[in-house]
Amino acid sequence: MSTVAVTRLIEAPVVTVWRVFTDLARRREWLSAVTDVEVLTAGPFGAGTVWRETRRMADGGEITEEFRVQECSIPDRFVVTSPGIGADYRMTYEFVPVISGRHRGGTMVTVVQDGGATEPAGRFLALIFGGLAAGVAEGALRRDLDDLAAAA
Repeated sequence: MSTVAVTRLIEAPVVTVWRVFTDLARRREWLSAVTDVEVLTAGPFGAGTVWRETRRMADGGEITEEFRVQECSIPDRFVVTSPGIGADYRMTYEFVPVISGRHRGGTMVTVVQDGGATEPAGRFLALIFGGLAAGVAEGALRRDLDDLAAAA
């Protein structure tokens, strides 16, 4: 099991940041690595929401992953899970309003990604490439939060 955590200050109110982030139909408009989003459930974003997201990888290829919202507390926190290829992961997003200081009115967004291998080959690769994979995941999460800041 590996864990990566990233926090970013966004100069916008929590409700705005939450609205942008959870508007699945518009994700590819503001997420620079996302090329396609397919929402698989009807209704507002919340526990039970499922979508597929296709992302451009650093090597030029693409990967499609399915995400399921496991927990949701609007507009403070949600947890999504995704079965990967040989590994599963869980991401917890927290949106905390900044209530004092020069960034008052902004939002601190933290994402924690926990991942673990589900197959022997995945365990072997995690052992060999664990640090590299964590670095790649951290870079992707930082880019996503930078994109969110620009959009919000």
